[in-house]
Amino acid sequence: MIIKRFALVLFFAVVAAASANAMETKAKYVILVDADTGDYLYAKDHQKMVPPASMSKLMTIYIILEKLRNGELSLEDTFMVSENAWRKGGAATGGSTMFLKINEKVTVEDLLRGIIIQSGNDACIVAAENISGSEATFAGDMTKKAKELGLKNSSFVNSTGLPDPDQKMSMEDLAILSKTIINEFPEFYHLFSEKTFTHNGIKQGNRNPLLYNMYGADGLKTGHTEEAGFCLTASVKRDGRRLISAMSGMSSMKERSEETEKLMSWGFREFSNYNITNKGDVIKEIPVWMGEEDSVKLVSAEDVFLTISKSGAGKVKVTAVYDKPVKAPIKKGDKLGELKIEVPERDIITISLTADKDIAKKGIFSRIIANIKYLIFGVY
Repeated sequence: MIIKRFALVLFFAVVAAASANAMETKAKYVILVDADTGDYLYAKDHQKMVPPASMSKLMTIYIILEKLRNGELSLEDTFMVSENAWRKGGAATGGSTMFLKINEKVTVEDLLRGIIIQSGNDACIVAAENISGSEATFAGDMTKKAKELGLKNSSFVNSTGLPDPDQKMSMEDLAILSKTIINEFPEFYHLFSEKTFTHNGIKQGNRNPLLYNMYGADGLKTGHTEEAGFCLTASVKRDGRRLISAMSGMSSMKERSEETEKLMSWGFREFSNYNITNKGDVIKEIPVWMGEEDSVKLVSAEDVFLTISKSGAGKVKVTAVYDKPVKAPIKKGDKLGELKIEVPERDIITISLTADKDIAKKGIFSRIIANIKYLIFGVY
């Protein structure tokens, strides 16, 4: 028997659009991610650890939501406002505040809204002190949780994002954290799109500008300090597709809004998601040597769902590489080949092609007949 290697080229049928336009942004640190595929559409110094300002409140929010999910907290639980929280996070400091009062008892639900909608520094400190005993301990928990979530470039010393040389995050980490919050806590995510919240008679609007002027915007968190500049971690969902961006180092609120909206619009306009193959899809049927059945189907071992520029989609090349015939016995799931997916401007993606079923070996008499047929007629 002679085993031959074959390469079957499968054409990925997508009509290519006009060439993608290059993207430029005034932000210093940027990432744009497709939430479904995890593919990066745009990145600039996205792994650099920089001051995150109030965007670091997303980690404070994550810890509160996790404790709610685990039953360690309830929305009705009340926390006491300490003088420390009032002084460090109150209006007198010049930062964003929920306008809490000393010794006030405030519910966890109100604190969540105070952090998410009003970006209250006082609300963050109250949560930190009541959950962990002190803000410093809570910040240590934030850093530990970041590592557990796979955030490689994040370090926290406070719950608020107020300036400190050791309070750092990367735009990549902010995008990962945002996606995690959206996926893990869908029952709470609506809070990020609420536009106003009133506490102690003071009504404040959500600081996220995209909520007011961009279709599909539903989160997440703004930030601003002199060192960080104007910042925004944002999420926009359109027609079932979600993009997440994190941007820092802009010079004004206006620039923050315009640059984020420009980046998001570019991402939706220039890219689409394509289902290349699904787990279990039959790619090819090949002959079996000495098997109780004459052929076996090669199936895709996993899903491949990619974000591809519309200009590059027509250039995708999918090649199945395999040997034939394959010798029995065969077990379902045995790797019998590979599917190589070539997409412009990215590394080749390789997934396994596996047997779709078990195929037993022929009995000895049948194997003798098969050998004779092969020697005489050259057929398997």
